[in-house]
Amino acid sequence: MNNGFTFAIIKPNAVRTGKTGPILAMINEGGFEITAMRMVRLTKLQAESFYNVHKGKPFFEGLIDFMTSGPVVVMILKHENAVEEFRKIIGSTDPAKAEPGTIRKTFGVSVQMNAVHGSDSPENAASEASFFFSGFERFHS
Repeated sequence: MNNGFTFAIIKPNAVRTGKTGPILAMINEGGFEITAMRMVRLTKLQAESFYNVHKGKPFFEGLIDFMTSGPVVVMILKHENAVEEFRKIIGSTDPAKAEPGTIRKTFGVSVQMNAVHGSDSPENAASEASFFFSGFERFHS
């Protein structure tokens, strides 16, 4: 996994409210190629493992409860400078501060329920993608 890939999650609130299609359309329009994708329902153990970096922080339990509250869509996205470019189209973590036209401004309702997760570095993209996808599940063109 190099700078040409990032990892993303469409969060439970966005899936539950029927925003998966419109979010995927914005990702496509942003020039990203989806090289792996699946819908999953995280168990508490999986969510705690994935978000282990936040363990002990005040928001950790709420984050785990939220991320296990319904299905999510996990995906690997391909694009030049993918991490940086994807963070531009998703916008600020706080939807109220996100730029107009970004995914979080359009579909987010709070810092936690901000519709999507995007990796913050190529290293995290690689480890997050590996958490959900094995090598044979990834398609590269």
